[in-house]
Amino acid sequence: MQQSLAHVALVVRDYDEAIDFFCRKLNFVLVEDTYQPEQDKRWVVVAPPGSSGSSLLLARAATEEQEAFIGNQSGGRVFLFLQTDDFWRDYNKMLSEGIRIVR
Repeated sequence: MQQSLAHVALVVRDYDEAIDFFCRKLNFVLVEDTYQPEQDKRWVVVAPPGSSGSSLLLARAATEEQEAFIGNQSGGRVFLFLQTDDFWRDYNKMLSEGIRIVR
């Protein structure tokens, strides 16, 4: 048997705000953005450029309980480890986009 992670769900406040952050500031690729009228929500998937593995499913918070976890979904632990072929290029781009690097 062979298995792999396809998507990791990330609860967001707003689809377009999250797409802008991941695609413009982090240079991710918008893989899919499909409206689902029967549920009045979107299926939004983003991934790092050149990625052939896991991606992020951006899921808009549907309840106040879900909204409370936006920005703290991993309980204060590191949520995402991004591998790159040029650390300084990506680090400097993130800084120029206003991303705050904690450490």
